[in-house]
Amino acid sequence: MAVTSESTTVWSGDLKSGSGRVTLDSSRAADLTVNWKARSEGGAEVTTPEELLGAAHAACFSMAFSNVLTQFGTTPDSIQTTAAVTFDPAQGITGSRLRVNATVPGLSEEDFQRLAEEAKTTCPVSRALVGIPITLEATLA
Repeated sequence: MAVTSESTTVWSGDLKSGSGRVTLDSSRAADLTVNWKARSEGGAEVTTPEELLGAAHAACFSMAFSNVLTQFGTTPDSIQTTAAVTFDPAQGITGSRLRVNATVPGLSEEDFQRLAEEAKTTCPVSRALVGIPITLEATLA
């Protein structure tokens, strides 16, 4: 069964001085401000499309990695994933760096790295991001 999730953005004004609000419609979990200044220069109180993409990538990878590990016979105690998505105003989104720290009892470092790579390539968000480099730094705790 396919599931469709929805988000809406309402934008006012031009690109550089305007702003918008992003709502996560399906979950009603957030109502967030976006603007060009935060996207092109950084900002602590306003989100960006790249931060939202990073959240999606981190969540998706963690789920995919949990599944790959469990299918291998080693259910993880915990997986913490951070996705750092880089945006260059002149080039667009230039990459996503996944940093993963996981506690998986009884798993060798070699198997851990191999399974982390498998999760990276099979994660649906990673597959959707095939047009950008995706790097992985995986640490077995």
